[in-house]
Amino acid sequence: MYSYYLIIVLAPLAAAIVAGLFGRQIGRAGSHWITILAVGLSCAFSCLVLRNMFWGGAESENISVYTWAVTDGLNMEVGFLVDRLTALMMAVVTFVSLMVHVYTIGYMHDDPGYQRFFSYISLFTFSMLMLVMSNNFLQLFFGWEAVGLMSYLLIGFWFKRENAIFANLKAFLVNRLGDFGFILGISGIVMFTGSLDYAEVFARADSVAAQNIEVFSGTPWNAMTVICVLLFMGAMGKSAQAPLHVWLPDSMAGPTPISALIHAATMVTAGIFMVARMSPLFELSATALAVVIVIGAITAFFTGLLGIVQNDIKRVIAYSTLSQLGYMTVALGASAYGAAIFHLMTHAFFKSLLFLAAGSVIIALHHEQDIRKMGGLRKYMPITYWTALIGSLALIGFPGSSGFFSKDLLIEAVKESHWHGQGAVYWIAYLSVLLGVFVTALYSFRMFFLVFHGEERTDAKTRSHIHESPWVVTVPLVVLAVPSAIIGWITVEPILFDGFFGDAIVVRQGIDVLAHLKETIWHGSFALFLHAVQTPVFWLAAAGAFTAWFLYLKRPDIPATIKARFSGLYNLLDRKYYMDDLYIKGFAAGGRSIGNALWQKGDQLVIDGIIVNGTANSIGKLAGVMRQIQTGYLYTYAFAMIIGLTMLLSWLIWFR
Repeated sequence: MYSYYLIIVLAPLAAAIVAGLFGRQIGRAGSHWITILAVGLSCAFSCLVLRNMFWGGAESENISVYTWAVTDGLNMEVGFLVDRLTALMMAVVTFVSLMVHVYTIGYMHDDPGYQRFFSYISLFTFSMLMLVMSNNFLQLFFGWEAVGLMSYLLIGFWFKRENAIFANLKAFLVNRLGDFGFILGISGIVMFTGSLDYAEVFARADSVAAQNIEVFSGTPWNAMTVICVLLFMGAMGKSAQAPLHVWLPDSMAGPTPISALIHAATMVTAGIFMVARMSPLFELSATALAVVIVIGAITAFFTGLLGIVQNDIKRVIAYSTLSQLGYMTVALGASAYGAAIFHLMTHAFFKSLLFLAAGSVIIALHHEQDIRKMGGLRKYMPITYWTALIGSLALIGFPGSSGFFSKDLLIEAVKESHWHGQGAVYWIAYLSVLLGVFVTALYSFRMFFLVFHGEERTDAKTRSHIHESPWVVTVPLVVLAVPSAIIGWITVEPILFDGFFGDAIVVRQGIDVLAHLKETIWHGSFALFLHAVQTPVFWLAAAGAFTAWFLYLKRPDIPATIKARFSGLYNLLDRKYYMDDLYIKGFAAGGRSIGNALWQKGDQLVIDGIIVNGTANSIGKLAGVMRQIQTGYLYTYAFAMIIGLTMLLSWLIWFR
């Protein structure tokens, strides 16, 4: 299997290098074929690894590829840890990436940066594979920063557009905040364990949890809590958790294929995966888990509300991603790591489907993205319509869809978790994910109805050219629609209830909520339907979809009345809780003001004006005075010598 792993991770890298450096020589077709074949090969071997793990009973492998450096006994190496968690992530990443690669042929057909784009997305896939396959923190950090770099390049791919440059810079800077905490967390691990290797660190986790660290003098904090909170700061940046979520909606400035790849399978899932991988550490700090679950709950509910007032089709889906990432984070905080990864997997399929369907609509409408200027597209784009419907139903957790199994069971896990009965933390988490169901259904079907149903709001010229997208766009939609509809049926029992992850995920004894759910509510898929209709989740989703139908199809006049009557609330949501103002007009503008003050007062006035130029001016003035003494007349010099000699003799006599 060792050779398989090298092929999986190196094939996209090799293709990216060829397409990037020799794209002009091999042409547009050569660039897309070599990258698609490489990612397809990586996907095939990843699925083979997953099959061997899933059905073949293959054992986990921890392999050291090569040692990069050894310093003071600290090994810095490249290696692979391939267990069931890794195998699942590899298959999801490569499969979604393959669909995005194929889709890109149609979406980026006329773009002058065609070869460069294929090189970037193939390199993005390599970066994510390095992250999920790592067996040590050094390689994890390499993959972590590599996906950040590639997101910067891809969000700003259209570098002549001011909004794209602003968006990629925003993503880069916000992620630096999270990554600062992340690298401090890794440093803490090295300080307390003397190792970067996962296996060694996990083996010494109990001893770390028994120690304290004084971040501030005289205030001891538990070392494991500090480390886990710092690691989670990294996850907050990469997986866009509040308040570090502000970069993700702006990432829509990049081409739609990269929106699908970032949101579904690569960068934003990195934080969720990392916390699940670090479960042996997080399980030793109840405080860190409390931080995780509260941050996730806030993100799940409040960013979902923002999706209701968005009019850009891609931004609606982007806020949906933020909300669903919050759901996954809540599951992590409830120690239901398996439920978080299961929802990550199903979300990857239906969210990439929704983004690519949105891209199909954008192509048909000549890059129009305002849903208020759409409507009635169902009869023009039947394939896009039905696949978008499947994605929307999966997103709201419609019974039978993949989202039904992952989302409903995630909410049940939160409800029955060890936080139950522990006050505010529990109610914040549970009510957020519960009410978020209504919000999700409302914004999802608001978008769906405004785009595909109702009156046609496109102009006559655009309407005359609307047609279904080409096969390179629609085939990935159909392929992604299949797992979005049925993958839950196949995988729910083994992943959630039959211990699929094994030792890859660790949960403290006595708080395994998935084991509890297996005993209480899991009696097969059909029994879950019967259970679902008896819970608020089903009815809240139905109420959200019905509300969207009533407001945007039956009585489209009502939303304007609501907007006028609740203008303060609308403005709060439209301005995104003023978080962008806080960052841009507060922190960023404040930083620039401090910099300008230091430049004008410190640099120009003190350093240049007083120290550098002041010294030069003083010497110049002194030289001007001294120059007056140099007359050139002999009697003047003789007179000066006599005066000086007289003063010297007087001093000697006086102080004798």
